Amino acid sequence: MTQLKPIYPLYLNNKAEQPNADLEVTDKFTGEVAFRVAQADAKTIDAGIAGAVAAAEPMARMPAYQRQAVLQHCVDRFKERYDELAYALCVEAGKPIKDSEGEVGRLIDTFRIAAEESVRITGEVQPLDISPRAKGYQGIWKRVPIGPCSFISPFNFPLNLAAHKVAPAIAVGCPFVMKPASRTPLGAIIMGEVLAETDLPTGAFSVLPAHRDGADLFTEDDRLKLLSFTGSPGVGWDLKAKAGKKKVILELGGNAAVIIDHDADLEDAVDRVIFGAFYQSGQSCIGVQRIIVHADIYDRFRDMLVAKAKTLVAGDPKDRNTFVGPMIDVKEATRLDGWIQEALAKGATLLCGGKRDGAMLEATLLENVDRDTKAYREEAFGPLALLSKFETFDDALDEVNDSKFGLQAGIFTRDLFKTLDAWDRLDVGGVVINDVPSYRVDNMPYGGVKDSGLGREGVKFAMEDMTEIRNLVIRRR
Repeated sequence: MTQLKPIYPLYLNNKAEQPNADLEVTDKFTGEVAFRVAQADAKTIDAGIAGAVAAAEPMARMPAYQRQAVLQHCVDRFKERYDELAYALCVEAGKPIKDSEGEVGRLIDTFRIAAEESVRITGEVQPLDISPRAKGYQGIWKRVPIGPCSFISPFNFPLNLAAHKVAPAIAVGCPFVMKPASRTPLGAIIMGEVLAETDLPTGAFSVLPAHRDGADLFTEDDRLKLLSFTGSPGVGWDLKAKAGKKKVILELGGNAAVIIDHDADLEDAVDRVIFGAFYQSGQSCIGVQRIIVHADIYDRFRDMLVAKAKTLVAGDPKDRNTFVGPMIDVKEATRLDGWIQEALAKGATLLCGGKRDGAMLEATLLENVDRDTKAYREEAFGPLALLSKFETFDDALDEVNDSKFGLQAGIFTRDLFKTLDAWDRLDVGGVVINDVPSYRVDNMPYGGVKDSGLGREGVKFAMEDMTEIRNLVIRRR
């Protein structure tokens, strides 16, 4: 079995540093300390930002083929370290080992896509002679790196969501400082270890674990030209308010809905909804939280879904049979348990689950949930989903939109016209047909509206955010 080292460094200006081993990271299933990581102080973070500023020009001058070679090196090394990365993720995040392996695959995909896109950063020749005064003028524009970037990544996808910041930055030539989640820093540290094997200019990257109060240093410094944050809405919008003049990209929360129309393949829909609701213990911003089912099939679908949920194996994420592992900590499991109890007290019906043991919370389904409860209005971010029924498709669309969030929505239907109506009317960043809103491919535009964030991830689209357009106008006499 793969073993983790007892102590890991941080990475400052491309180099491993071990100033301390102050950050304890626990095995999320046992609760025991699994390893320790160096923690950055304010002086170290300042040095990382200064290094990124110094690296901005040499990074911008790197030819595309060299940036591509760095990214391809990462792809190759991540493949070689596949088992190590998956095991580390399983331990530090409590993510079932099969899901951990899937995330390593997505890490590799993301860097591979970035390697491909790094040599496709194109501009446009633009005719300007739209009126007599512009006769003889020619326009050309290109994309240039925005400059030093700041990245703050979350605990739930510590490999893939870090990759969605790091890989595009390297592809376009932006140096960066990264603050990984303090509860799951190891994936980013290993990423730094691999990047340190390349010939990136000094200061091109720093991976600096720090406590949450350290986020201010990654947010407020005017030397940084872009902040990309993935995490909770409360924290994200607060950081945006403090960010000053820099561009801000936010990928925040959701309480995603899926519609099951009367013509859906119910067996297929049940399997996908189970995955969407309870994959990695529901700790996904696009996890299925609201299940809106046509009245004609509601009872049958509900019974099938409950029966399937009761078969899910919960326990040690290192066991390959485990589907539901622990939540990230006892505090989060206790919070969601409280929301379940509030919903039950206000008239909800418990269909299955509902029991908590430490950080373990059973896969839980509720129906008849009051719309004013936290379980309905807020982001559950755990193994909880709510069922409701609808009579008309318009009613279902209205219910999806009855949320302060707008990340993604899923619809199981065979009706093309309903598909197009939903695409027009749903106030979300993405609509997924005949699958759950939890589905994501790493090259597609991904992000939300309303309280779910600003901007889009997906490698090509992140690269656009990390560049600026520089125009050239030529007067031909």
